[in-house]
Amino acid sequence: MFRFIGYALRALASAGIPPQEKHMITLDSEAALETCLAASEENPVLIIKHSTRCPISSGALREVRDFLEDGEGAVPAAYINYVVEDRAISNAIASRLGIRHESPQAFLVSHGAVEWHASHGGITAQAIAAACGR
Repeated sequence: MFRFIGYALRALASAGIPPQEKHMITLDSEAALETCLAASEENPVLIIKHSTRCPISSGALREVRDFLEDGEGAVPAAYINYVVEDRAISNAIASRLGIRHESPQAFLVSHGAVEWHASHGGITAQAIAAACGR
């Protein structure tokens, strides 16, 4: 059963159809990015850039899930960009935030400006919690 689920997720990713994340809003259009940045004017938002083809990115995504699911303290709205499937939006994020693209990559954005960012092994549940003041 689990082997089939893993196979199905890989098949979806290879077909350009990323799985939906339970606690995250997908950034797959300019309109979604505008909505995300507008939301950051009221409360900080967490933006994750994830590659469905990279095992390091999968590990970082697990850390983000752990942070979002731990239930302690305030959790910012979380947005995810699938960089392979939505490269134009990934590039738009880099341009709008003024930080060179990496994958995986995480940003805490407040009032349209990056308050914290990390990539690769720097993306941990503990690092995100610290950036959020927990």
